[in-house]
Amino acid sequence: MTVLDPVRSTPRATAAKRAGQASGLGLALAAVATVVWSGSFVASRALHDSVPPVQAAFWRWLIAIAAVAPFAIRETWRQRALIRAHLGYLTVASLLGITVYNTLVNQAGTSTSAGNMGMIMAASPVLMAVHERLTGGRLGARRTIGLLVAVAGVLLLVSKGSLTLDLAPGDLWMVAAALSFASYSVLLRRRPAELGSLTFLLTTFVLGALMLAPAYGVSLAVQGGFDARPATVGPLLYVGVLSSAVAFFAWNKAISLIGAARAGVVYYLQPVCVALLSYPLLGEATDPAQLVCMALILGGVVLGSRR
Repeated sequence: MTVLDPVRSTPRATAAKRAGQASGLGLALAAVATVVWSGSFVASRALHDSVPPVQAAFWRWLIAIAAVAPFAIRETWRQRALIRAHLGYLTVASLLGITVYNTLVNQAGTSTSAGNMGMIMAASPVLMAVHERLTGGRLGARRTIGLLVAVAGVLLLVSKGSLTLDLAPGDLWMVAAALSFASYSVLLRRRPAELGSLTFLLTTFVLGALMLAPAYGVSLAVQGGFDARPATVGPLLYVGVLSSAVAFFAWNKAISLIGAARAGVVYYLQPVCVALLSYPLLGEATDPAQLVCMALILGGVVLGSRR
């Protein structure tokens, strides 16, 4: 007679355990990226009158490259043939997630509050759902209603409750940034499986910085440089090391483990994190109207994330 060992796991139980561990790790990594990126909006706002947006973005990626290169350079060199084979994909991902998105965030920080930036970005998971629909996916009634509610919250926020849209330039820049980030996150689903995470990270950082270089040169010629002092270097180090090297690695890994939709659920916490950080660091209080808009956006995206 065969005696079953209750301690020994069956293959199905083992697979379920591993799936649960991967899900937990993915959610934790998405949370790390969300919290760190919340701080980047505060940093971008803090730099708005001292460092031109394009220059802030360019230095951010130079710092990020320096932070990632020691860990990624060997793997990247080994996979150089893969990089050449997927150069088109990597270039588009770099343009959306590195060059465009973060430059738009910096530009938004010159004319809108960190709280508004965080709340507008909270709608990006809904934009991911729109991408899904345009590529043949089905949203369903619940997700469609959630999308409309979140969009209403964004419109009320950027119009300041008016029936006529009187948009601040920074709000518009932030809407464009949300579109760029949503496109980047959806594109991550197509990342070649054989391309290492560190290789992807370093390659996109380098390509993104190269695409920013001409605009950086123009900014230097027209606007001049900036003073390197603690008030400018500190935020740049934060966005370069933490918001770029750490947060992008965590977010990209989370997408590979749990997908863009589930990672987006955690991303909804961002406006709350930004509000908690912007008051003590920048003195930006959240008014009742913003709380209503936050409730609409968060309610919409949570409803929109459910299938």
